[in-house]
Amino acid sequence: MKTNSGSLLVVDDDQNILEAMADYLRSLGHRTETSLTCLDAIERLKEFPFQVVVCDVNLPDQDGFQLLEWVRENSPETAVIMLTGFGTIESAVEAIRLGAFEYLTKPVIDEELSLTIERCLEQRQVVEENKSLKAQLDQRFGLANIVGQDYKMQKMFDLIESVADTRTTVLILGENGTGKTMTARAIHQLSDRCSKPFVEVACGALPDTLLESELFGHKAGAFTGATHDKVGKFLQADGGTLFLDEIATSSPSLQVKLLRVLQDREFEAVGDNKTHSVDIRLILATNQNLEEMVAKGEFRQDLYYRINVITLTQPALRERISDIPLLIEHYLKIYNEQVGKSIKGFDASAVQAMLKYSWPGNVRELINVIERSVVLTKGDYIRIHDLPEQIRQEQSFLASSSNRVGNASLKSALANPERQIIIEALEANGWNRQNTAKALGINRTTLYKKMKKYEIDFEKQLMH
Repeated sequence: MKTNSGSLLVVDDDQNILEAMADYLRSLGHRTETSLTCLDAIERLKEFPFQVVVCDVNLPDQDGFQLLEWVRENSPETAVIMLTGFGTIESAVEAIRLGAFEYLTKPVIDEELSLTIERCLEQRQVVEENKSLKAQLDQRFGLANIVGQDYKMQKMFDLIESVADTRTTVLILGENGTGKTMTARAIHQLSDRCSKPFVEVACGALPDTLLESELFGHKAGAFTGATHDKVGKFLQADGGTLFLDEIATSSPSLQVKLLRVLQDREFEAVGDNKTHSVDIRLILATNQNLEEMVAKGEFRQDLYYRINVITLTQPALRERISDIPLLIEHYLKIYNEQVGKSIKGFDASAVQAMLKYSWPGNVRELINVIERSVVLTKGDYIRIHDLPEQIRQEQSFLASSSNRVGNASLKSALANPERQIIIEALEANGWNRQNTAKALGINRTTLYKKMKKYEIDFEKQLMH
C-alpha cells in the first residue's frame, strides 16, 4: 500500500508510453506532469521543484543523461529515475555514478515503477531530515537531532565527533528503539561524506537470497525473476555511507562476502564476473550480543573483529531518565505542530509516571506515547489519565508521588532522579568531583551546591 504521494515529471518522446505512465502514476495519487523533450523538461523544472523526474535515456533533442546532469547541478533535491529500452550494467552504473536514484529497463512493470518512486520519496524525506539536522550540528547538545544531556549521551556525542570524519567502520550497539539509525545518520552528516549518499539496509527485513541481490546487485538472468540488471546498495552508496542495520541476522555465506568487501572494498554482482570497487564508509548496528554469538558459532569471528573497530553503545532510555523531560519538550513541540494543537505540557503527576516507567520500547515508545497523548488530550496539559495503561499501572507509586509533588514544578518533580544521576556519576568517576562535573556538563561549583542540596556525601553512601 502506498504511503507517500509526490510531484512527478515524466519525460519520454513516445507519446503513448508517456501518457500511459502518467495516467498510472496519477491513479496512485501523485501529481504528475509530462514532457516530450529534454529542453521542455528543463523549463518545467525551472518553474516547479518536482520531487522526482522519470526520464527516458533517448530523447529527440538531447541525451537523458544531460537532463540528469542539469538536475544534479541546478535542482539537487530532485531525484531522477532513468529509463531505457536496452539497458546494460555499464550504463546503469554510469547513471548511478552521475546521481540517478535508479535505472530501470523498459518495458517497466507498473509495480516496479511504483515501488521505485516510493523508495525515492522515502529517501528524499531522509535527505530533508538530514538537511534539518545539519543546521543543528553547531549546537553541542543538538547533535543531528539526537536529544540528550545525560553524561552517557555526552560521552557518545564525543565519540561520534571523534570518529565521524574518518573512514573507520563503526558498530552501533543498543536495544530496539534507542535511535541507532539516527546515530548512523549523524555520523554520516558530520563526516566529509555528508554531500554523498547515505544508504540504509535493514538486513533482517529480507531473506538471504534477496538481501545479497539488494546489497551487491545482480545480472539479468542470475535467478528466477531477475529480468534486468540491478545496481546494489554498495554501488549506490559509493563515495558515501552504507548503514547495515540488524547485521546479526545475516547468514554465514553473506558474512563471508561482507568480510571481503570490508577488506578489499571489492565485490561482484550476483551472476556477474565483473569486479566493482567502491569507496564507502560502513556503519553497522545490532541489538544482539555479537560476542556471545561468536562464542556459539553463530557469527564469524573474523568478521566480528573486522567490524568491531569503533563501538558506540546507545544507552537505553531507562539508563538516562534525566533526558525524558528534554525528549518530552522536543517531541511535544513537533506533534503540537503536526496535529495543530497548543498543549502546554505534561503535568507533574504525568511526568513522575513517565520517569518511573521502564520504557522497554525506549525512545521510540516514548515518541509514540507523546504523539498519542497529543492526539487524545483535550485540555491544555497532558495528565496521568491521558497516558497509556501500562504507564499508569504503578498505582501505589503514583499515589504517593501525587501526595509528595502535588502541583509542584517540573524541577521539583525531577529532584530524586537528579540526585540519583549525580550519585551514579560520582561513583563512575571514583568520587572525583572535578571529573564528575565535567562528565555531567556542569561546573564544579554547581556540583558542590547540588551535592549539598541533596545531602550527597561519600561516607553516607558507604553506609547504604
